[in-house]
Amino acid sequence: MLMPKKVKFRKQQKGKRRGKAWRFIKRGGKIWLRLFPDKPITKKPAEVRMGSGKGALDHWVAVVRPGKILFEMEGVDPATAQEAMRLASNKLPLKTKFVMRPGAEKVVVAAK
Repeated sequence: MLMPKKVKFRKQQKGKRRGKAWRFIKRGGKIWLRLFPDKPITKKPAEVRMGSGKGALDHWVAVVRPGKILFEMEGVDPATAQEAMRLASNKLPLKTKFVMRPGAEKVVVAAK
C-alpha cells in the first residue's frame, strides 16, 4: 500500500476538490505514475456512538482534479501507448483522456 513515510499531522479534514490541476511534464524516461496517495482518511468503527473525537486512520488517498496527469509514457510508438493507456484507464473509477505533447513522443493520460 502506498503511503507517505512521514507526515506532520496524522489526521486531516476532508477539504474541497476546487479548481483544475496544472499540467507540468518535466523529465524524460519510460513510464511514471504521476500521483501519490498523501491524504489520510479516518474512519470510526461500526456501531459506535457519535462524538468522542475523530476516528482512527483507515487508508490513504490521492485527490485527482480535472486536468491532473495520471500516467506518463515515453519511448514507444503512439498507437501502442494509446492501447496500453486505454487498458489502464478502464480500471480507474473516473473518466480519462489520452493526451500527447505536441512535437514530442511523450504520451500522457489525464483526468477529464
